[in-house]
Amino acid sequence: MVRPFHSINRAAASVAGSTAAAVLCAVLTQARYSRQSELYSDLLCWATLPLFLGPQQRWGPRNVKDSESSGTLLPKRSTNAGPKTSKLSAWAFAACIAILCYWTAENGATKLFPALTPLILYTQNRLVSKSLYPSASGPWIASPSAWGPVLIATFSSLTFSNWEIRAAARSIPSAAALAVLFAALLPGTKRWFIPRVNLTEAIIPISVRAVVLLTIVLGLHTAVFGLPEMNVASVVILGIAKAQSWLFMSRAAQHTSWRIATTIGTFAIASTCNPFLQQSETQAVSYVLTSLLALGQTIRTLPKQTRASPALWGFALVSLGPYIASILSIRVSNSMTSFHHPVENLIRNAQEVFEDLLERQSKTYAAAHGEYQRRYGVEPPPGFQGWYEFAVSRQSPIIDDFDTILEGISPLWKLSGQEVLRAMNESYNERGSDLWLCEFSGGTGKTRTSHRSRLNDRHFGYLFNTLLGDLPGFLPDVKFLINHLDEPSLLIPPHPTEEGADPQKQRVNVTRLSKEPVWSEITRFCEAGLTNEGPSFLETFGLPLAIEAGASKNGLALLGDVKASKDLCRHPEYSTSYGLVMRPSSFQLIEGAVPILSVGTLSTMSDILFPSPAYIEDEFRYDATSDLEWEKKRDNVYWAGSTTGGFAADDQWRNYQRQRFVGMAQNLEQKRYDYLRDADGLVHLASWYLNPRLFDVAFTRISGCETKYCRDQEAYFHLKGWAHKDEALHSKLVFDLDGNGISGRYYKLLASRSAPLKQTLLKEWHDERLVPWLHYIPISQGMQEVPDLVNHLLTTATGQESAMKVAEAGRKWFSEAMREDDLRVYVYRLLLELARLQDPNRLAGQPEGKGANL
Repeated sequence: MVRPFHSINRAAASVAGSTAAAVLCAVLTQARYSRQSELYSDLLCWATLPLFLGPQQRWGPRNVKDSESSGTLLPKRSTNAGPKTSKLSAWAFAACIAILCYWTAENGATKLFPALTPLILYTQNRLVSKSLYPSASGPWIASPSAWGPVLIATFSSLTFSNWEIRAAARSIPSAAALAVLFAALLPGTKRWFIPRVNLTEAIIPISVRAVVLLTIVLGLHTAVFGLPEMNVASVVILGIAKAQSWLFMSRAAQHTSWRIATTIGTFAIASTCNPFLQQSETQAVSYVLTSLLALGQTIRTLPKQTRASPALWGFALVSLGPYIASILSIRVSNSMTSFHHPVENLIRNAQEVFEDLLERQSKTYAAAHGEYQRRYGVEPPPGFQGWYEFAVSRQSPIIDDFDTILEGISPLWKLSGQEVLRAMNESYNERGSDLWLCEFSGGTGKTRTSHRSRLNDRHFGYLFNTLLGDLPGFLPDVKFLINHLDEPSLLIPPHPTEEGADPQKQRVNVTRLSKEPVWSEITRFCEAGLTNEGPSFLETFGLPLAIEAGASKNGLALLGDVKASKDLCRHPEYSTSYGLVMRPSSFQLIEGAVPILSVGTLSTMSDILFPSPAYIEDEFRYDATSDLEWEKKRDNVYWAGSTTGGFAADDQWRNYQRQRFVGMAQNLEQKRYDYLRDADGLVHLASWYLNPRLFDVAFTRISGCETKYCRDQEAYFHLKGWAHKDEALHSKLVFDLDGNGISGRYYKLLASRSAPLKQTLLKEWHDERLVPWLHYIPISQGMQEVPDLVNHLLTTATGQESAMKVAEAGRKWFSEAMREDDLRVYVYRLLLELARLQDPNRLAGQPEGKGANL
């Protein structure tokens, strides 16, 4: 009686040890996952596996008597039972390995891995004699006859897919390959179409075939994408860990079932998901719960006397430990004593600036006429009185602050009206130009657009017809050019009409610079003092460039003077941190004195600004029914979008503005962040901690890149699937930043009950009427202030109050000054200025033309 008892204990201990070792190796494999090393480590794994798995044939119960004496402790079977592995089965098995390895290298672990557990249970019941697997009458989480495994698999697969059905569906090929692999390893003679494989007996032929196929895959992969950058030590560690994982999984399966591999794999994937990177508490808890359920399934699969093994239950700490640490870190961060943050001063100052902006607007036509003369030193254009009456009738809160128009128009006053028309005609017909010629008819109020090669005018005609279509007889006939591209185009050289200048140099030159660096081109006149950010017409809001009460002392500065922050000439560091100037996806540089309209421009460029058609398109319109009250919104900052903003042709994509923001929000670089704390005054604190629950930020699409760098970005970022266009409105803070050009969603965010955080280097038509720190929160190009700012606005009472003030002020002002009527008032005045500029009777250097007042 004693000897069988000792045999049972020895066998139970060996099963528990093998299972623990298999779990440990699987966890290590997941934790060390690297896209660059994955295929090479797989090749090493299958090349070395025969060295480890070969001796396993002599491992296990010493004789049949030991095995039989165990009763229900150990299954009464041998992994060597049944027919031998055929060559076709070995090739099929190796092909599944190659498919699986390639998929994992490209996409990571399959999202449907948990679904393999009930699938293998079902297959096992159909293929394998019940004498080999005694009926599992255990709890519902492991029973093959209950719905428990199906429910667990569904929940776990959705967790891995972040509850996105499309993400789960994309994992079907890899899940199918895994299902065939594990089903092939099951004993039994009823095979259907599934190959029969005895891994221990056929390890050498399988390994040889796997190595051959993986070598072919690697060769093709290298030919297409080039050699990856990899760490040899990491490849060796990962390859050996994978081989050991197969070894110990095989040993554990010898006395249980190969379904144990599916639960161990699920546990490894879930437990190694870093809770410090999860952007929602639900997501973090779901991964922990998935890991615990998978561990429970694994342990319940084992013989009864092994289930109490502390080593196995101790693996629960792999997921519980980091999760508890993340919770404690969040609570410590949120428990910081509230203090008087500099944001509050900026918001208070901004309110005063805004009140002054409203107060100084002209209340009569005579006042508006006089203010125009005072600002610009010239008479208003013909039709100005009609415009004033129209603006008043549409209840425009802004009457005088249209300096943006004059900044684009006034440099061209040096040309005569006829020279302007000639320059426009030359630019439109210049080879390589991508311009729309728009012809507005004053009699009908309609605009006709034409292009030398394109048919789709990107709704430019729709915009002008919508805004001016009901104003026949108010405006003269006007022609104007519109830049087709998202990026600005116009660069006016200094003193283009200076006496004695070379006439050839006065011509309009068009240079295509798409996917090439453009910084040196668009800033080459900085030394000549040509920048639209100098002391010109546009007045500043009177806010400091940074918080003077400690910008240098505390090491953390909030953006005050937004206008100065956009000046490229003052900020040479932007040359390596902004995609549009580093390598724009499309770019036409038009050099010469010619009026060209664009929806956004840079400080050194001279495009005349007009509202983007996106602002009146249904896709970008604000829908109040999709918005929530402030109290019901999530306490996080939201952004989702694509990798537009710069073309990725080298590793510099990491420095583009969108990639930097998403990388920071997902804490991918694990760097130190700056925070302000109160310790007898404001002090600067550098910390490695970034609260992931405050950020719901991800790319939904990788585009605008060469194949290699698209793949690099797919591997680097945590991507999410398609996001609803109004999903941002469910968060209290919404982030907005430039893509290839201006952001079309900005108006929707301003109109909402959320507080917009705006980062941009592009100037738009509305800049004069939006006051930073009142209608939106400006963000610097470097974004160093974002972690502290978001933390303050979302986790403190005063911060939440400040954010709500910005949300409400921006929403109210949008409904008063950013309506279609306000766009209509702006475009009306813009066309008046353009009409005077191109008046054939206007002489060079004389702003006033000879046209009659309308």
